[in-house]
Amino acid sequence: MSDPSRPVAPKRSRHLLDPADLHAHHQRSQGSMESLTRVQTWVISILAVSTILHLSVGAVFIAYFSDADRLDARIGANVIASLIGVLAVACGMLIHRRSPISPWLALGLLPGIVGAVLTFTRG
Repeated sequence: MSDPSRPVAPKRSRHLLDPADLHAHHQRSQGSMESLTRVQTWVISILAVSTILHLSVGAVFIAYFSDADRLDARIGANVIASLIGVLAVACGMLIHRRSPISPWLALGLLPGIVGAVLTFTRG
C-alpha cells in the first residue's frame, strides 16, 4: 500500500516534456527513415508529374490558339499533349517503383482529350 504521509506527485500531461526522460521523448517524436523516404518520394513525384503536365497544357494552348485553317497543327498539338500526359503518368509510376504499364496511363490522355474538345468546339 502507499504511504499516506508521502506526497503524491501530480500526473504530468502527455503534451508536456518530462525532464527526467528527455532523450526517450526525443526518440519517440522523431519519424523513421522509412516515413521520410515515403514523403520524399511523394514530393518528387508530384513535382515531376506537375512539371511535365504543364508542358502538356502548353501543347493544348498551342492547339487552341493555332489558326483554324491549320487542322493538321491543331490535331498534332493535341496528340502531342496526350503523349506528354501519358509520359507524365508513366514518370510518376516509375518514381514510385511501379510498372509504368498500367490502366493509369489512360489518365494521361486527359489533357489531349480536353484540348481537342476545347479546340474543336470554339466558334
